[in-house]
Amino acid sequence: MSAAGSMPGRWRSAWRALWDRRDTGRSGSERGVAGRAASHPRALLIEQLIGGLPSPAIVLDRDTRVIAFNTAATGIAPALRRGEPALITLRMPELVDAIRRAGKTGEVQRVEFFERVPLDRWFEAFVTPVTLDDGAGASDILMMTFNDLTPLRRIEEMRVDFIANASHELRTPLAALLGFIETLQGPARNDPAAREKFLGIMQGQAARMARLIDDLLSLSRIELNAHLPPSAAVDLAPLVRQVADGLQTLARDRQVEIKMVTPAEPLVVRGDRDELIRALENLVENALKYGAAGKRVEITLSRALTRAGLPEARIAVRDHGPGIAPEHLPRLTERFYRVDVADSRAQGGTGLGLALVKHVLNRHGGRVSIESVPGRGATFTMHLPLRTGVGGETKELS
Repeated sequence: MSAAGSMPGRWRSAWRALWDRRDTGRSGSERGVAGRAASHPRALLIEQLIGGLPSPAIVLDRDTRVIAFNTAATGIAPALRRGEPALITLRMPELVDAIRRAGKTGEVQRVEFFERVPLDRWFEAFVTPVTLDDGAGASDILMMTFNDLTPLRRIEEMRVDFIANASHELRTPLAALLGFIETLQGPARNDPAAREKFLGIMQGQAARMARLIDDLLSLSRIELNAHLPPSAAVDLAPLVRQVADGLQTLARDRQVEIKMVTPAEPLVVRGDRDELIRALENLVENALKYGAAGKRVEITLSRALTRAGLPEARIAVRDHGPGIAPEHLPRLTERFYRVDVADSRAQGGTGLGLALVKHVLNRHGGRVSIESVPGRGATFTMHLPLRTGVGGETKELS
């Protein structure tokens, strides 16, 4: 067996071990599978070899028809079928060109490509021409292997976004800190009253920068894992109670009452508990800060159906404050978008809270909806697909 470049010894040993197996040792069902898989005489053996590979692998014959592929490959090309032309199934133009070049030149081809459906993912592919020779005859194949570059690309995007966003949002508090430091070193050097006043403002600006950096890092971590859906079971009722209890101090400071309505039966979703807590905390904190005039915030956990008729859990956070004008609603989940910039900063907001909520729910296969009428408050609802279909009466807690 030969290939463009030398094949590692472990590969030669694996191929030889498979080639030494006799067809007479196979059952009739195995021979039937091999016949149906593809016309290549060693299709079943090739499939057994690549089946143990953790990365996606596809093997084509000299006519670029699919001989074999492993389970991981179906994540890249779900329409793969043995015996069918790969150029029809693999619709990425860069990959198709690499296959053609490898077949013509007999040289290993490396290519990167990008997929948008169902999620944004980046891959690196190697197309390696290989000649199989077991003594009974030689045949040429193309072996394709893939590496998932998504984590690396997301890290790079996270770095770029962090620098761009941080440099923009940190400029104001940094300028304020520098100005106060210069004042304390100069005109207010011997003024105790001014020093105490300025130090308090400086502490507030430093705290704002710390919150901003914390939110940016949290958002970046969530985006980094956006393509990895969580799998743990999370009961939402205890989660809602934990968030409400944790924010009672803020509620008392704002003289706002938190009321909860939860179902008697558990509502369980697949999720990351810490991320869901962070998302719900952001919604309730916003309601307590910006809707405090209404003196009441209601958190309602309920079971419902999506438009497609699938069961979902809904956590609605409603305030009775001034509400939000309609023109702002579509943009509220954008990074750093604020209805009132001065008020948001005065309340300690970073402009990232609702963006974080959106990305958490996207990762969980859910969404956030916003309803508001000026003068009548606002309702922010988390929609999450249910893990199990349970329902029942609701009970009110306060």
